[in-house]
Amino acid sequence: MLGVPAFGSARARAVVRARGLALCAIISATAQGCATTSSSSSAYHDASANQVGASAFAVTPAPRSDAASGLRAAALDRRAFVRAVLERNPSIESARQSWRAALSRVREAGTFDEPMLDLGVAPLSIGSSKAPFGYEVGISQHLPWFGKRGLESLAASADAQASKGDYEALQRDLALSALVLYDQYFVAQRALEINAHHVQLMRVLRDAATAQFQAGRGSAQDPLQAEAELAHMEHDTAILTAQREVTVAQMNELLHRAPELPLPPPPAELPLPSSPGAGEAQRLENDALAHRSEISAAQQRARAAQARADRADRDAYPDVTVSTSYNSMWDTPEHRWMVGLGFNLPIQSGKRSAMADEASALRVQFESDAARLSDAARTQVFVAMKRLQESEHVLGLFEQRLLPVARDQIEAARVGFVASQNPFMAVVEAEKNLRNVELDYQMARAECDRQRAELDRALGRIPGLAEQDDPDARQEQP
Repeated sequence: MLGVPAFGSARARAVVRARGLALCAIISATAQGCATTSSSSSAYHDASANQVGASAFAVTPAPRSDAASGLRAAALDRRAFVRAVLERNPSIESARQSWRAALSRVREAGTFDEPMLDLGVAPLSIGSSKAPFGYEVGISQHLPWFGKRGLESLAASADAQASKGDYEALQRDLALSALVLYDQYFVAQRALEINAHHVQLMRVLRDAATAQFQAGRGSAQDPLQAEAELAHMEHDTAILTAQREVTVAQMNELLHRAPELPLPPPPAELPLPSSPGAGEAQRLENDALAHRSEISAAQQRARAAQARADRADRDAYPDVTVSTSYNSMWDTPEHRWMVGLGFNLPIQSGKRSAMADEASALRVQFESDAARLSDAARTQVFVAMKRLQESEHVLGLFEQRLLPVARDQIEAARVGFVASQNPFMAVVEAEKNLRNVELDYQMARAECDRQRAELDRALGRIPGLAEQDDPDARQEQP
């Protein structure tokens, strides 16, 4: 078994120990000099890497206490549901850990290789009476050329920032999906209530038609028509109930819960979303360009590709290996301690050229992606604003004209039927029209809410947690 105590005499061991300490001092001084030069030539790169790397284990945000309590409230709050999805969904945790892994690679990039320790013995000298025990010990340290470590750190830092952008984009997409399901849940619940109300109304109309028939002022067809409408309404109740249960199952999937678990009912009304002014389009488009993380992620990936292209160019410069060794088998004591300096010979340019070309092509690709995403962001903001304005206009038509007219129609049809001025079928058609208008009105409310969520997403905000209403609406920082 090899070990330092087996090395020759006490004097030889002392020499090895002293010269080993001298070697460590030489390597440390050389490494420090390279690090200082590299840092001075790429201070921007190292500062960026250190800024990101210092936060490597602070990615996971503190849990929000209102998320779980919102699922146990009397009514399911819209914002609490979005927060619960962002806290519980496994996709968010997967993206967060991917970001954390990228931050860890920042600390890994640009570091020195581990020093190498070489040990060797002359086997035939072990226990030999003719020759002393022969051994050789050496240590070496690889030192990359100036600037290479800084470029590696810059590329890793940019990749970490791009992973952060992916994480934030996933938050917005998941929040939008949560809001769409929440609106579907709201519409399904309101539709069931509207249908139940019209079932009661149709039963009253059926009783009135029966009374008219018994008094000789109506037809026997009228009560039968009312009964047929009641059967259709019961069928609609079954369909709407199934739709609500399916929506609850999908919402539970986003919450990482069993699909059959119940949720609190939605509130009776959805708050009307705020709408930006007509003259704010340009400001909002600029805001989207500044806060859309997809654009930032593409720009950071282009930055990382440029750093890798520069790193490939630096491979044309040789790396340095400093070493020292002690060989007990030299007859001349002055020859036993050796200090060495090695260089690689970068004469094979094909690999370096290919790596540089690949990195340059990726940089152009990501820059083009950033330009495409910028154009798409401006268009999405413009389209979302127009659709939000359209939804608000439709909602106004329902509230000011369609709903009042439908209610007046059924009241007029009922009065006319009692006075034998119109057939019972006119009452049935008026009731159908009122039910459809009330259902369409609830869908219009949900559509207006969805269009506001689309606008928030286009602006780089988390839908449902609008920045002007919630100071924590922006994505949390690590």
